[in-house]
Amino acid sequence: MSHSTLDKPSSSRHFLPENTLLLNAMTEGVYGFDLEGNAVFINPAAEQMTGWKSAELIGKNIHDCHHHSHADGSHYPQHDCPIYRTLHDAIPRQVSDDVFWRKDGSSFPVYYSSTPVYHHQKLIGVIAIFRDVSMQKHTEQSLRQALAQVQALSERLASENQYLLTELQGQQGALGFSGSSQPIKQLAQQINLVANTDSTVLICGENGTGKELVARSLHRLSHRKDQPMVSVNCAAFSSALLESELFGHEKGAFTGATHRRKGRFELAHNGTLFLDEIAELSLSAQSKLLRVIQEQRFERVGSSETISVNIRLIAATHHDLAARVEQGLFRMDLYYRLNVFPITVPPLRERREDIPQLVSDLAASLGNKLGKKITKVSTQGLKKLQQYTWPGNVRELQNLIEREIILSSNGQLSFNTLPALGSAPSTTAMLTMAQAEAAHIVAVLNTTHWRISGPQGAAAMLDMPASTLRSRMKKLGIER
Repeated sequence: MSHSTLDKPSSSRHFLPENTLLLNAMTEGVYGFDLEGNAVFINPAAEQMTGWKSAELIGKNIHDCHHHSHADGSHYPQHDCPIYRTLHDAIPRQVSDDVFWRKDGSSFPVYYSSTPVYHHQKLIGVIAIFRDVSMQKHTEQSLRQALAQVQALSERLASENQYLLTELQGQQGALGFSGSSQPIKQLAQQINLVANTDSTVLICGENGTGKELVARSLHRLSHRKDQPMVSVNCAAFSSALLESELFGHEKGAFTGATHRRKGRFELAHNGTLFLDEIAELSLSAQSKLLRVIQEQRFERVGSSETISVNIRLIAATHHDLAARVEQGLFRMDLYYRLNVFPITVPPLRERREDIPQLVSDLAASLGNKLGKKITKVSTQGLKKLQQYTWPGNVRELQNLIEREIILSSNGQLSFNTLPALGSAPSTTAMLTMAQAEAAHIVAVLNTTHWRISGPQGAAAMLDMPASTLRSRMKKLGIER
């Protein structure tokens, strides 16, 4: 109600007994004020909440006792107080974001209303009714914090899901580094040397050689292995979208930005960020990337808030970055920032001796994936694979084997349906997996002139102890 009317004549300083009984029974605090703003009534609930006794406040200006300051401690002038403003304009008010001060100097949040009191249509004072909302405020704050945590967790889980799936897929493809050739051994040595550092690594190599596999190996061997590895294909985004992809954006930052989104840098915090096809970055994006690498800080698109991150950066490219620097297509300062520890992944044509082992491992892995068990490999088909130049490298070999497994109906890989590699005779002999392994060992032994031990021996090339190699040779019946 907007007016509170007393039924019988009353002075401006006292409420009638029947009204007093009602007000004393209320669980809310009640203050009554005369036209001068002095207290004329205080109920027991108000005394209990504030610590001020009725006898201490009756006839006094209560504002100076319980409403003298804002929540932050700054002065609260009486002329700004909603209760006293109602005394002057007779407008009812409700306030939900204020505090009252107790006698002991502490404060508590309140919800209160100030209502004008009339007698015979004449304003005689104001009644203020209030309640302590400390528990409500605490509950609201707890709910807001919980909601913020849930939203942050939900956002992170949604954003990282694709990267976790990619990580699992990367682990399943780890057999791509099968082999014991000298180039692969050198590659493994480089990976082991730099993996457990935070140094930036630049991985170079032709398409399909397994640059991302190298990056994942570096991450799994590092002290950041329990944190996410986030990948970005720089060639997959336009220069306009790449900044948002890397650094994130705020809601409304541009057309289509319907919600806030974390960028890849932020998702990779404390982990590894892998920038594939780094040479495809525009010069503008290169400049921004250089600043982030140097400072480990950035701002989301549409935000002025600076976000600090701790990441290990790995970049990859199939281009000659030094040549692109000379052509003015790549910043020299960024090139030197990235080229701290360069690793070159050898093409498959430079490690043909690894092909039998690659075929064996990939056939087993892909066979499980496709629900087929491969037991034999064509001798002629294997030779044909070793004679091919493999412009698509291991990726091309993997795709070829997957297609052969799909076409196979008897657990055998003949490779006689590959026009690019030539046709194989229909009566091709088949090798068991053990025979394929034996052929590979013999090929390595021929390379080392049947020297087994020593730095240049077959055991070293096969990355196994000499005693293990001799044991395998005995089991497979390999004799010179």
